[in-house]
Amino acid sequence: MKFIGIIPARYASSRFSGKALFVIEGKTMIQRVYEQANKAGILDDLFVATDDVSILNHVNKFGGKAIMTSPDHQCGTDRCQEAFQIINKEGKYNTDDVIINIQGDEPLINPEQIESVASCFKNNNVGIATLVRKMDNTDDLISPTVMKVVCDKNKRAMYFSRSPIPYFRGLDQAQWLKKHTYYQHIGIYAYKASVLNEIHLLPPSSLEKVESLEQLRWLENGYSIHVEITEHASHSVDVPGDVTKIIQLLNQPNK
Repeated sequence: MKFIGIIPARYASSRFSGKALFVIEGKTMIQRVYEQANKAGILDDLFVATDDVSILNHVNKFGGKAIMTSPDHQCGTDRCQEAFQIINKEGKYNTDDVIINIQGDEPLINPEQIESVASCFKNNNVGIATLVRKMDNTDDLISPTVMKVVCDKNKRAMYFSRSPIPYFRGLDQAQWLKKHTYYQHIGIYAYKASVLNEIHLLPPSSLEKVESLEQLRWLENGYSIHVEITEHASHSVDVPGDVTKIIQLLNQPNK
């Protein structure tokens, strides 16, 4: 089994246009993501999948590998699927190999997260995998920008939501984290190539449209999503103001 890392990176963003090329402490966002991902010992190959020639040229300039993909993709999964088809046009990989979708706006992604999601495929029955982290902050629990997930006893996702789930009946919300373990979804996905080609063809589902979460499309169509627990937090850059926190973390002694 081989593992191919793909970092979707589009130029346009309603909240932070051009953020892939935004410079953080001397390096662009996309270069930081690429270099962190490249530290993961599990990857057989690593690419940036973009819709913008300036991002393509920049990645090539710093020594990375990049692929031009359609500007019409609505989600990173679709961009990964097209990129994999281009990468695999000569049949280098097979249907049991795994594509890891690495978020292009997480310049501090920990390589261990990539290795952790890859480890899920030691189980041959896993077709899709992702990561979760135990929540420790009530503000995150109630924030609609922080995704929550509930899982069954076999580490399979039951539902993802922007709302705090489960709802703890009869208890003040400030006490929920003390009485129950809540999990935040960490937005890294991995898929067997065969499964990626299948879910790419699925039309948007009703639950997906309500929550604006693409993984609900897969659950609603009967696909299982295996989850692994990570201790590493996720630090995405969604708006320009998020860069300040990234700089603070970079300047900590252990960074």
